[in-house]
Amino acid sequence: MAKPLSISATEPKTHNESLQWRAYYEMTKPKVVALMLLTVLVGMCLAVPGSVPLQPLIIGMLGIGMMAGAAAAFNHLIDRRIDGLMARTYNRPLPKGRISITKALIFSFSLALLGFALLYTLVNELTAWLTFASLVGYAIIYTTYLKRATPQNIVVGGLAGAMPPLLGWTAITGEFHGHALLLVIIIFTWTPPHFWALAIHRRAEYAKVDIPMLPVTHGVEFTKTCILLYTLLLAIACLLPVIVGMCGPIYLVGSTILSCGFIYKAWELKYDDKPGLAMQVFRFSIYHLMILFIVLLVDHYLWV
Repeated sequence: MAKPLSISATEPKTHNESLQWRAYYEMTKPKVVALMLLTVLVGMCLAVPGSVPLQPLIIGMLGIGMMAGAAAAFNHLIDRRIDGLMARTYNRPLPKGRISITKALIFSFSLALLGFALLYTLVNELTAWLTFASLVGYAIIYTTYLKRATPQNIVVGGLAGAMPPLLGWTAITGEFHGHALLLVIIIFTWTPPHFWALAIHRRAEYAKVDIPMLPVTHGVEFTKTCILLYTLLLAIACLLPVIVGMCGPIYLVGSTILSCGFIYKAWELKYDDKPGLAMQVFRFSIYHLMILFIVLLVDHYLWV
């Protein structure tokens, strides 16, 4: 009798521990961080003509990824109340009580401090401080203030999310470069149409929790117009690396096809909308950025 009782007593504990670690992992927004790390990697590779030095590559990716995960965890903490009221986020760890606020705070600070320490000691100080600034920009300035203060929240706050290619570049070179800033401009311009498409789909939920997203404050039609105009602006931004001689014909062809696709989806959303199209535009924007940076990488190595 004693043995079965011992097994049954330990199984729930093991199961709960597994669920808790899964909850911590979820707090870091792994899919978002993975896309961000792709842009970091491209920034690293474009910073040098040949192979990337191994230590700053591995430690840089690890440290930047940890601090990005910490920023996401802080976002979960700060937005836990409104997350519990929105269908998209109500099942997150904090609203569901799978992790306590205290444990979430310890986890977030520990992840941020460890990531900063790795970057500062094993990569370079510039990358460490720039990554810290990005964390503060997203977790504090955007999440606690801008998100609730202005319908232009995603435009102004998007700069923090656009920094990863620059972080990758500085991790390898230890200095700023205009080419890295062009990659920042691309992501900065990509962010509003990407997020506004989601905001259209979730307009009622943002209105419910008093978050002044553009579709809530200015209406869906105005937001669709802004998305279309931003995709045109993004197409121009994507051409900048070619204009300055940073990229070759492989990137030119790939970025042009992607830009035309994004413009078409935005045009369709504006003038031929149908149920679910806003989410299609949102998903397309993710693939757009991911493929664009892969094409950047291919062009860098094959064309050179």
